[in-house]
Amino acid sequence: MNPLVSIITPCYNVEQWLPDTIESALAQTWSNIEIILVDDGSKDNTLAIANSFASSKVKVISQENAGQSAAENRAFQEAQGDFIEYLDADDLLAPDKIERQIQLLGDSNSEFVASGEWARFYKFSEEALFIPQPLWRDMSPVDWLICAWEGHYMMHGAAWLVPRKIAEKAGSWNEKLSLINDFDYFSRILLASQGVKFCQGAKTYYRSGNTSSLSGSKSRKAWESAFLALELGTNNLLLKEDSQRTRHACATVFQRFIYEVYPDVPDLQDKAAAKVQNWGGSDLTPSGGPMFKLMSGFLGWKLAKKVQQQVYKYGYAKAGLGWKLSKLKQKIIFNA
Repeated sequence: MNPLVSIITPCYNVEQWLPDTIESALAQTWSNIEIILVDDGSKDNTLAIANSFASSKVKVISQENAGQSAAENRAFQEAQGDFIEYLDADDLLAPDKIERQIQLLGDSNSEFVASGEWARFYKFSEEALFIPQPLWRDMSPVDWLICAWEGHYMMHGAAWLVPRKIAEKAGSWNEKLSLINDFDYFSRILLASQGVKFCQGAKTYYRSGNTSSLSGSKSRKAWESAFLALELGTNNLLLKEDSQRTRHACATVFQRFIYEVYPDVPDLQDKAAAKVQNWGGSDLTPSGGPMFKLMSGFLGWKLAKKVQQQVYKYGYAKAGLGWKLSKLKQKIIFNA
């Protein structure tokens, strides 16, 4: 048995990172792959770079700009694989990532999805520190979502390997969504499976500090997308299990949203607060780095958030300081 794996990569203005991403896909020790690149109306040289890799294994599709979710759906329509690997155009796969996960799942008839180790990097993959997280274990779908939402843990898209039949059961990406569109999509993927099998050694690299990425967008439209994604994702969970523990996890999701968006979009904050109250409340407190915690102690979290927002606006994000400080802290703890 030699199942085909479809590596799906939506592309938008990623000329700087796309070659390394494609190379990491082509370098897979699991050789039976197809790579589907969907250029979503890029304004730079992304399409030309994608076309330079076109081959029997690499298919390039060009469409007018319709958003990442639409590009994901277009690629899935073209995919022929027994497994689906989602790979953002600025992230990287370790060479044996897919092979390890296929060996774990067995074949495409598996009722489980595979997750794997992942780590952030800023410029070079060698910077990545693979530090174990609570999600790095086998879990049922509901337990996994509760753990992720309560603890604010994540598993980025490339870390998963999904049997095609589970992806088909979960349905397509919601094309109304931009920011955190994966919150809705992967909650459906998980809930369409029998559970998560964690694959030790299957590594992916998640690029941080890319201020032009979708995850860095904080416009009104982006926050509306985030709210809708959270609404859909929490509804997905509650349809599967409506209990005290799932309601608390859902309330925590929206309490965190309130902290993240303040002082912007007060109307969405009010809607989120209503959900938190309806689900019985959350004991989540505002979180942040050392500077935020220091300011919160003197100013209160709301004023500290306003100051943080201004600092971030005028260079903190561009310098990648938050990421660098967190990596330094992790490195110290990891090597202690």
